[in-house]
Amino acid sequence: MLRLSRPEDPDQDLIIRSQQGDTRAFDALILKYGDKLYGLVYNMTCHKEDTHDLLQDIFARAYRSLDKFRGHASFYTWLYQIAVNQTLNFLKKRKRRTGISLNDLDASAWLEPALVDNAIESNPERQSQLHHLQRKLNEAMTKLSEPHRLVVTLFDIQGMSHAEIAKVLSTSEGTIRSRLHYAHLQLQSTLQETWEERF
Repeated sequence: MLRLSRPEDPDQDLIIRSQQGDTRAFDALILKYGDKLYGLVYNMTCHKEDTHDLLQDIFARAYRSLDKFRGHASFYTWLYQIAVNQTLNFLKKRKRRTGISLNDLDASAWLEPALVDNAIESNPERQSQLHHLQRKLNEAMTKLSEPHRLVVTLFDIQGMSHAEIAKVLSTSEGTIRSRLHYAHLQLQSTLQETWEERF
């Protein structure tokens, strides 16, 4: 009987060289995944300085743990698992600190500049509406539990599939779909009033 082999990890060469101590190869992996990981961490923390600090910790941990990477999952999935664990641990610690307010967070954390129509920049009224909507979206996202905010970030913002998210979070696709459905309902409910008022 023919056994189907797992497709080769596209990062295999860089991983092997990194495991052998080639720091330039690891730098190439950082360049490849840095922006996506920045998006994940920033959308979870809503804070640029925290994001930069966390990314340094994530890549440092990944580099120290490279000898443990066995290729059972893709490097991309393995790296995301490290990023998710580090970020969730950070958020737990931040909760224990004296309360962080919405004013401490970046108002536009969940709105990519590429998604904003350039015509809005020349329309002060639309700019004001957009800023208000950004603020409300920020508030709505921060009201979600971390597991729900995480799946929204990975699915809606990062564009990962249910299967990819399930691998990263070591859970079933059904659980991911359920969390997403609940999170979307919560966001819709929170934002409905704002949407009706403004648009």
